[in-house]
Amino acid sequence: MNKLILVTLIWAFSFSLIGEYLKGVDSSFAAFLRVVLALICFLPFMKKDVNLKLAFAISAIGAVQIGVMYLFYYASFKYLSVAEVALFTIFTPFYVTIIYDIFKARFRYLYLISVAIAVFGAFVIKFGAINGSFISGFLLLQGANLCFGAGQSAYKFMLEKYGFKEQKELFGYFFVGASLVCALAFLIYGDVSKISLNLKQICIIIWLGVGASAFGYFLWNKGACEVDSGVLAIMNNALIPAAIIVNLVFWGKDSDISKLILGGVIIYISLLVHKKFIKFYESKSV
Repeated sequence: MNKLILVTLIWAFSFSLIGEYLKGVDSSFAAFLRVVLALICFLPFMKKDVNLKLAFAISAIGAVQIGVMYLFYYASFKYLSVAEVALFTIFTPFYVTIIYDIFKARFRYLYLISVAIAVFGAFVIKFGAINGSFISGFLLLQGANLCFGAGQSAYKFMLEKYGFKEQKELFGYFFVGASLVCALAFLIYGDVSKISLNLKQICIIIWLGVGASAFGYFLWNKGACEVDSGVLAIMNNALIPAAIIVNLVFWGKDSDISKLILGGVIIYISLLVHKKFIKFYESKSV
């Protein structure tokens, strides 16, 4: 779980960096640059004699979890503030838990209790007024959440199925799929009038590609294989208070501190409920 916590801290800055500095840049172009940089980082480690079926599966997962997700995610910033983007990610845990159970051909209803508590905690943090274009932003974010949740669950399932240990040799294929999707999206929908970048934006894209994407997604998906789907779902929502704190402290954006503290406590309680009670109950029921 330490890997998931570290990546949460890294990703907490991504919301603000994109919302504050990349809002005018073509979303498909920004996404394409980000995943290509991540792919370059993994090229030296890629194993050419890997199981072709597994390599194709990981590429397909990357295409969905990163490629399609980024297209929805970046586009949502046209309609939503950074805090609203954080708010609308509260449903990701439901997608993670439900989709993973679909892969496993089971339904563990108790997991939804702890996940629902985490969702409620995230909702408490940003409950309040939202702007008039929230429906468009909400739908875009749900598309991103669904892709991100499905990708995590599929990656965890595939690695468990094939038992592949050296994930760094495989993870490059994850970004191959993402790069193909983003390249195609840019060729079809890209706005060439919005692809010029200043020095600050170039540095941010490099950080997002190398730090948040290459290092971040590798650690996140690796960590996802080391915890159960309930903890994974809850950790998806731990990002929300972290992102809002960063937005408040570094960019001076207004946030309700009392809601932030209360919501953060509720999310922490959801993790305790899951680990101390639900997992204990399931172990006694087996």
